[in-house]
Amino acid sequence: MSQQIAIDYSKTSAFMYPHELEFLAPQIRTAHEMLHNKTCPGKEYVDWLDWPLNYDRDELERIKYTSLKIKEKAEVFIVIGIGGSYLGAKAGIEALQHRFYNQLPIEERQAPEIYFVGNNLSSTYINHLLKIIAEKDIIVNVISKSGTTLEPAIAFRIFRKILEERYGKEGARERIIATTDKEKGLLKRMAQQEGYATFVVPDGVGGRYSVLTPVGLLPLAVAQINVEQLLEGAQQGYQLYNNSNLLDNPCYQYAGLRFILYQKGKTLELLANYEPSLQYFAEWWKQLFGESEGKDHKGIFPASVNLTTDLHSLGQYMQDGLRNLFITTLWVQEHQIDLTIPKLDDNLDELDYLCNQSLHEINYKAAQGTMEAHTHGGVPNIKINLPKLNPYFLGQLIYFFEKACAISGSLLGVNPYDQPGVEAYKKNMFRLLGKK
Repeated sequence: MSQQIAIDYSKTSAFMYPHELEFLAPQIRTAHEMLHNKTCPGKEYVDWLDWPLNYDRDELERIKYTSLKIKEKAEVFIVIGIGGSYLGAKAGIEALQHRFYNQLPIEERQAPEIYFVGNNLSSTYINHLLKIIAEKDIIVNVISKSGTTLEPAIAFRIFRKILEERYGKEGARERIIATTDKEKGLLKRMAQQEGYATFVVPDGVGGRYSVLTPVGLLPLAVAQINVEQLLEGAQQGYQLYNNSNLLDNPCYQYAGLRFILYQKGKTLELLANYEPSLQYFAEWWKQLFGESEGKDHKGIFPASVNLTTDLHSLGQYMQDGLRNLFITTLWVQEHQIDLTIPKLDDNLDELDYLCNQSLHEINYKAAQGTMEAHTHGGVPNIKINLPKLNPYFLGQLIYFFEKACAISGSLLGVNPYDQPGVEAYKKNMFRLLGKK
């Protein structure tokens, strides 16, 4: 495909001098070289960089084969994981599948219902899910590098017991797939002992960068998403953004703009979308940037809004509140399905002026008006244009943000691949729970 993601930062010009982005070029070139030479901080976790080129083709075929077997055998597919172990897959399914996927008739869906668990500690959530799947055949995919993270570990124990009671020990083994470390860790040992089918979480790819590995690809394949096209889009992203010249690289321009705005006191970034199907993509993006940049008392706080919905709740604050924020808008240019406003015999709702107009075009005018208002209200706006919402361009967008995050972390002077702060709450939680 010749189309590609584009960035429009014309609505940041009032908040920065034209030369400021150009002056960052040497720093960004250095960050690029360190990343590609694998001499950057966290260099042992940068295999995501060329993953779209070097992924295991045989494992991808096994993922596709396994997804077909799951569709034949299961009415429900349960994905157990937290953070990067579920957000990428959830984001991809929400973005690319029918908005009400699980509610579709099986004849139309032609694939299992898919539910995510192990991403919270709510007994209500799990109990409600158990009622939904009570009479249905299930297969479980537990995703954890170590197997010791509490939320998915508890969920897996619960579902393992259900499977063993329903299908027997042997039958349960055939309905559990573990995506985990290649050689070590509690979950790997359990999978070896019990004989579970396994897929590998690569050593050099951290959880929040793992959506294009078996972590994300197996659930996406089960949902009948073309994972090869997803990887092809990421391959195109690799080619497009493998350019140390800032002015020719929209991915690096985004990273540079964020850094400039951060230095001017814009410490909160809102990722805005005008498509409900992108809500969980924003959740994936929040983990990517929040866990990568929030260190050493530095970093932009990543948040998100769903527009136009949140204009009627957060719109007032965005327009007139504390001026410490900027907005990055994701806009999908072309829709495969659209609606037009119908003509009625009367004009009781006074909407005749919209007759025969496309709902997508109305949504676009709402986005234009909102960006203009926010810019005039003191909020810089960056716009990222996505040609279509399909596997190819979603793969390209995932790679765009992954690489921008790596460069942005380098500009901040942090290691974008570790997460030392995550361990603090875990230590306290395990102590309070009495773990020895």
